[in-house]
Amino acid sequence: MEQIAERIGSRIKLFREQSGFTQKTIAEYLHVDQSLVSMAESGKRGFTADMLEKLADLFGVPLSAFETEEMEMKALSFALRASEIDETDMETIRVIHRIALNSRFITELLEKEEKREKNG
Repeated sequence: MEQIAERIGSRIKLFREQSGFTQKTIAEYLHVDQSLVSMAESGKRGFTADMLEKLADLFGVPLSAFETEEMEMKALSFALRASEIDETDMETIRVIHRIALNSRFITELLEKEEKREKNG
């Protein structure tokens, strides 16, 4: 169990850093203490399933990206003009990423169907 928590924590840290968020902003977004984010990233504590889902959406990755290091995933990213990001901004980012993930999924389904039709 501890190895799973460490793997999930290291993936969260990776995606958080790729997305340019600090532990403090993640803590504020999840309404938890920054120490929980730190402990979760080190595998000493865990996030709830709801928190993991919010983080996956925020980082623009499927929930399964937290489980395995073999999955080659890069968090979706974009540039912001604001010098500070608040909770409303993060929620907007989460919704945009959710739409992008759904769009990616639909595109993959359509490509599979197209290949199936070509192969008869």
